[in-house]
Amino acid sequence: MQKEVITLGDVMLRLSTPGFLRITQAEAFQVRYAGSEANVSSALAGWQIPARHVTRFPDNDLGRAATESLQRYGVNTQSILYGEERIGIYFLENGSMQRSSRIIYDRYDSAFAAIQPGQVDWDNLMEQASWFHWSGITPALSEGAALVCKEALVAARKYNVPISADINYRRNLWQYGKQAHEVMPELIALSDILVGDVVDFENCLGIVEPDFIKACQRAQQRNPGIKKVAKTVRESISSSHNRIKGVLWTGHQLLESRLYDLTHIVDRVGSGDAFMAGLIAGWLHKQSEQQTLELGVASCALKHSIEGDVNICSWSEVESLVRGENVGKLLR
Repeated sequence: MQKEVITLGDVMLRLSTPGFLRITQAEAFQVRYAGSEANVSSALAGWQIPARHVTRFPDNDLGRAATESLQRYGVNTQSILYGEERIGIYFLENGSMQRSSRIIYDRYDSAFAAIQPGQVDWDNLMEQASWFHWSGITPALSEGAALVCKEALVAARKYNVPISADINYRRNLWQYGKQAHEVMPELIALSDILVGDVVDFENCLGIVEPDFIKACQRAQQRNPGIKKVAKTVRESISSSHNRIKGVLWTGHQLLESRLYDLTHIVDRVGSGDAFMAGLIAGWLHKQSEQQTLELGVASCALKHSIEGDVNICSWSEVESLVRGENVGKLLR
């Protein structure tokens, strides 16, 4: 059996306004299914890296449609659970020029938030895993989801599976009686590679340090298992025009990628997940730290040209962009 990248997390129904309409103008919405961790596994599967997503859907047509959406990207859906609750929804209004994009969440009491420990055979999954990825969204949704995340991390450690975590602190998600600083330290301590910045460190680890390198060093001192920390650095000129690069703290030095000038953004949602997917792919392909960072940022940059949450570009397109080839050309 070929080893798989395992991801865990909620998948939502995305309802976006056509073009650049405001929500108050919309008479119809475009339907897609997406979630931070599922976006990572979908991109990897599209690059021929076996990937499996673990989540929980309502046992109805929406849950089945969400499952089929993941299958179309090539993601293994055999570990998806089903229950009686609802699917979470988010509404997206794409910004343009100086008008910002807006997202409205409606995800309370979702099927995934009702997931409970003991429902997933993590030992069986991690025994055949090449990587495990999670994000801070999962433990924010419910105590059950936090406990399931811990189960997965403990099993991944047991089988020496590399673990990446996108800290992704979102204050408004923590509504079940516990805060991030009470739950996240134990989960982060079980992880090898983090994506996060000083704000994430402050809110999840209590590390108040404005300097990124010093914050990484303090996080590693507190959690010796942390090997690397990455993040993107974005300059927003407008909703349509951003500049972006990536940095990677290797545990010894800070690496910086090339800067991309993104002048006509189509959809930036999911670009951080594309960055994460590119990093994972680079490490799985045994690339150097600098090359892995460049692959992650190239993947992130390409995602801005693609509508929807998932980066559906090919791996050859990512590599070509890193090399500076075929940029904006008409390929025949």
